[in-house]
Amino acid sequence: MKKVIALTICALTVAVASAQSKPKTIACAVMASNKVDIAKATAKKMFADYKGRRYFFCCGGCPEEFAKAPAKFAKSASIKTPKPSKAKA
Repeated sequence: MKKVIALTICALTVAVASAQSKPKTIACAVMASNKVDIAKATAKKMFADYKGRRYFFCCGGCPEEFAKAPAKFAKSASIKTPKPSKAKA
């Protein structure tokens, strides 16, 4: 019985941790059918921040389209704008 309880606790812990982890991919804000790797898009500066949310793009044309009418794309998939990291001195 103790093993069953221990396994249940472990399974619940993993499930909660998985549910709280950040997504690795997200839909492009302009071309929603295209998936974007968040880490790669961030490294390539393929995102825009708008009203406290960060929107990601799949290709070079998407940021320009987004900039023309960001409110049009505001309902697209996004994440909360990350706080700036503190630079090490």
